[in-house]
Amino acid sequence: MISAGKHKSVQKGARRVSPIVRQSLADVVAERLREQILNGDLHEGEQLRQDAIAKEFQVSRIPVREALLHLEAEGLITTVANRGAVVSALSSEEIEELFDIRSVLECHALRLAIPNMTEEHFALAEKVLKEYERALDKDAEVGTWGQLNWKFHSALYAPANRPGLMSLIKVLNNNCDRYTRLHLLITRNLHRSGKAHRAILMVCKTRNADKATEELRRHICDAGRELKEFIRKRREEHGHARK
Repeated sequence: MISAGKHKSVQKGARRVSPIVRQSLADVVAERLREQILNGDLHEGEQLRQDAIAKEFQVSRIPVREALLHLEAEGLITTVANRGAVVSALSSEEIEELFDIRSVLECHALRLAIPNMTEEHFALAEKVLKEYERALDKDAEVGTWGQLNWKFHSALYAPANRPGLMSLIKVLNNNCDRYTRLHLLITRNLHRSGKAHRAILMVCKTRNADKATEELRRHICDAGRELKEFIRKRREEHGHARK
């Protein structure tokens, strides 16, 4: 049975340690479902029945209902008449739009971050990038690709110190995650993603905001365009196969 985290307050000498944030059952259920969607365990168009989810997680339907509302706000599920909640299926046009929005917001975040970047920020990004590159070589770690991709990008944006902006970018990355991993799968043999990320990091180290944001914009827009073309070709091939 899912249980929410405990709320603790710790006193250490004269310094008061911040309390652990309590997770509601709805938050925990949303987190579990989000992972299942992003990992591909729940497929696009699959119906999400509240009673079945409540039984699986051994909770009442109330936190399940709240969790589904959270996921709908993130765009990961859609409410369909006579079917209820289903896992969202994003069209190639929507993918293009999402990646366009990402390029605008993330380039803005990177431009704000660069003046505040330190050697510690670069070292963290380098560490994540090496972990990311190792994971790309292992099929068994496909479930971590999207997480490590976000971890690398967020390491570069964090020095901007804009939590609201980071929250918006995180939601967009959640919506793009399955497509990010698909893009990594179809391009990893060409080592495009690792090379693109390393190029972004190298330019960031020069602290040239114009060049860094241009490198990032190219990386994001190329990924969106390649994904759109891949999906278009796949649908055409499937259409011909049915005829």
